[in-house]
Amino acid sequence: MSAKRRFEITDAKGGAAFTVKVITRAVHTEVVGIQEDGSLKIRLMASPAGDPAANKELVDFLAAQLTVPVERIEIVAGANGREKVIAVEGISTADLDSKFNAENYHSDVD
Repeated sequence: MSAKRRFEITDAKGGAAFTVKVITRAVHTEVVGIQEDGSLKIRLMASPAGDPAANKELVDFLAAQLTVPVERIEIVAGANGREKVIAVEGISTADLDSKFNAENYHSDVD
């Protein structure tokens, strides 16, 4: 039985950064879980993953989940793909860790 990897969060200038893997064309926008590589897996109703509407949906969803203004969230890498690096200004790594490392967010699904 393999141990579940922790959600990977790094300190960023004025906040924290983490990676997400986006799955599009979902019935609901939701956090699926944390993958073995430490990325947060999120399903979006929008399609395709690199579309500006999908990126907006992702940023809006994360802002709501983290209760921060949309302006504080930025896709700093991977805007045109499924795997993205997200930076959140004004939030600590501890805050992100407590939100997304909850047991109900762990997933072994890639």
